[in-house]
Amino acid sequence: MTNAPSATAEPGQMSHREIMEALTGLLLAMFVAMLSSTVVSNALPAIVTDLHGSQTGYTWVVVATLLTMTATTPIWGKLADLFSKKLLVQVALVIFSAGSVVAAVAPSMGVLIGARAFQGLGVGGLTALVQVVIASMVSPRERGRYSGYIGAVFATATVSGPLLGGLIVDSPMGWRGCFIVGIPIAAIAFVVLQKTLHLPTIKRDVKIDYLGATLIMAGISLILVWVSLAGTNFDWISATSAALVVGSLVLIGGALWVEAKVATEPVIPLRLFRDRTTALATAASVMIGVAMFGATVYLSQYFQLARGMSPTEAGLMSVCMVGGLLVSSIISGRIITQTGLWKRWLVGGMLFVIAGIGLLGTIDATTPLVVVGGYMALVGIGLGATMQNLVLSVQNNVAVEDLGAASSVVAMFRSIGGSAGVAALGAVLAHQVTGGVKSGIEALVRAGKISQEQLAAMQHSTGDIPKLADLPAPIRSLYEASFGEAVGHLFLVAVPFAIAAFLCILFIKEVPLRTSTGPSVAETEVEAALVASGEPADYPAYDVEGAAVREGERR
Repeated sequence: MTNAPSATAEPGQMSHREIMEALTGLLLAMFVAMLSSTVVSNALPAIVTDLHGSQTGYTWVVVATLLTMTATTPIWGKLADLFSKKLLVQVALVIFSAGSVVAAVAPSMGVLIGARAFQGLGVGGLTALVQVVIASMVSPRERGRYSGYIGAVFATATVSGPLLGGLIVDSPMGWRGCFIVGIPIAAIAFVVLQKTLHLPTIKRDVKIDYLGATLIMAGISLILVWVSLAGTNFDWISATSAALVVGSLVLIGGALWVEAKVATEPVIPLRLFRDRTTALATAASVMIGVAMFGATVYLSQYFQLARGMSPTEAGLMSVCMVGGLLVSSIISGRIITQTGLWKRWLVGGMLFVIAGIGLLGTIDATTPLVVVGGYMALVGIGLGATMQNLVLSVQNNVAVEDLGAASSVVAMFRSIGGSAGVAALGAVLAHQVTGGVKSGIEALVRAGKISQEQLAAMQHSTGDIPKLADLPAPIRSLYEASFGEAVGHLFLVAVPFAIAAFLCILFIKEVPLRTSTGPSVAETEVEAALVASGEPADYPAYDVEGAAVREGERR
């Protein structure tokens, strides 16, 4: 840089060392957010058994966090456009830690689900704000270089989480220790950010759209309650179902009206969707959320309940998926930084996701574990090349004043897809397992392999998640076969959603990545025109006013 940055200088002018120092705290915060889900994944069967929960309870321990994370992500993104980003990240860390403490001492499923919902408020902030802060410090062209670090943290949290969670569950601490492990890391992240992250704060009148946020959250909540409880607590076609669906549609319709006509600072600026890249990337994010969260969240149940693994052994199996994710995220990030081109990685990544999920749809309780691990690796390779780069494509195409809102919208809709996927596929899983176990038990009774007395002594309903070690051998085998077949079916259900995401990505227009942190959409269009006309790869960047500034001078 030729001039010292002024008070209004772009945060993107930070040196590489300054960026790396701040990035340390941000990545620790992101690690905590990701660890909150992965460390609990292999503990869920033990948690639900210990607290006498059901398959629906298992689902809502996951959905509660996703729901509040989904509903608050755009709010955090909007706040990032108004307040100190560092302060907001620290507040999110405090909220996450408070929720973790309550979850650790939860005496019942209801309290645990409530604590997980509160924890999700903090996770939503960390998920949205880390991306926003990094986008504020680093230009889109250079961001691929740092995306590799994000991918590495994602991989580390995903690998270490299930392993750590399994070890904790099998230790004297039990499953409650899984909620404590993230608190010290959150505290370290808080301190590191206080010392290293220094970004200018844009001060203007604050008008937060509380009405729109409330309507969005209420509408999403109702539809998720319907999806997760219909078919078990009430019929799919019933007065209760109709009330929940109609109520959800009315609330979401009201939210859209508020966002379009009433809110001065809407949580979700609907004008963002006029941009084709943002609209298609958002739609793809929903579908990826369904396919990724909806199917993979039940893999730990598959390994523990269908294959008889311990939580630690189930955690080891996750290495297959995360190994592929780590490699593809680092390689794709570095190549994208060198070339400025990203669409080919999205297209190729989704092909891997479709192939992996489709192959996982063929598994059952007898599929060789090596084969299952290979299929998981394919999904990991695809997700590593897709998830971060989809957000990058949107960040590259919006004005700097909408950076927080646009980033959080993509994350929000991915979480909406994930919440709906977990709830819907959880309902499918519960229905299939319950039906398979009931019919199987009837067959065992008729065959004389178990007596009516043994059946009565089990003292649980077939809708609950039992402790398999306490079951008679024939019934244990029946449960394992039912879970194995049902989980495989979930992946087949997820395939159409992955295909829909692929089609959305195909129609996204590729715009080479900008080399500055503060342009508008107009600048992006000028850059694209230059490239189309044969301009060299190091074409000049245009600032917000439209004046050409050569890349070397900007640096």
